[in-house]
Amino acid sequence: MTVRLRAGKDAVVVAPDAGGRLSSLTALGVERLLGSESQPEGREADIGWGCFLMAPWVGRLDEGQVPFRGYTRHVPAEHYGHAIHGVLRDTAWRVEHTDTTEVTLTCGLDAARWPFGGWAAQRIALAAGCLTLEAQIVAGDSAMPVSVGWHPWFRRPDDGDLRVGVVADEVLETRDDLIPTGALLPVDDLTDLRATPALGDRSLDHAYVGVRRPVRVVWPDLEMTLDMPANPATVVVHTPPRGVCVEPQTAWPNAPVLHAEGNAGTGLVELAAGERLRSRTVWQWSATDG
Repeated sequence: MTVRLRAGKDAVVVAPDAGGRLSSLTALGVERLLGSESQPEGREADIGWGCFLMAPWVGRLDEGQVPFRGYTRHVPAEHYGHAIHGVLRDTAWRVEHTDTTEVTLTCGLDAARWPFGGWAAQRIALAAGCLTLEAQIVAGDSAMPVSVGWHPWFRRPDDGDLRVGVVADEVLETRDDLIPTGALLPVDDLTDLRATPALGDRSLDHAYVGVRRPVRVVWPDLEMTLDMPANPATVVVHTPPRGVCVEPQTAWPNAPVLHAEGNAGTGLVELAAGERLRSRTVWQWSATDG
């Protein structure tokens, strides 16, 4: 089952059974996302295509640890010994409402994978030249830590290069296994994206912190701006050869662990029972002058 939205030359396909993700985004008549035909095998199968919601945590959790109010709970550490990108990317979502330009979806947070429970909702709305992605994460009968983000896999152009602009002065230091340590590093020749450079052969898998809005993704024929779900925000940029990820999120990867260790500025939110975190990102695009 898929849900198709359309506005002029722009279209979105939502796959409720595949994590409620965008399986396609056509902007000005051209596909901008890696679709299911690009889905990798093995451990990357659920995280390597489309655009999916990350929650109730973003990025990697060190060995699946979730320290919270004096206790450490654990979630399944299925990605090379760590937990990654929340529990929603492979969850079937229920379609609550849809029309030609909008869809709303809901799903529960599986207590076997997220011991705090709770539930989630998405609203995906398309207008000509604009896509709005909204999320709500609602705590169940107990308090819980939470963060939210979106994980798009942008398609590289057939001709020319992709340019990415992230106005941030620092990235998180990581261990060799990409778990953030909590330390901040100034951007350098590799990681500095403030001037929206062409990516070329840059090999990035970095979390930019203190990001000022908006972020830019520029194809030869189109410029897209991504408004952030927080201000300042965290944005992860990952540039493997097959596609480019530019991930707006409300908190750092490994935020529960780093927050418990006393790091300031992680962005982690603590919800009381029944409370909710609302977040959204708005993507707008137009043809480039060229």
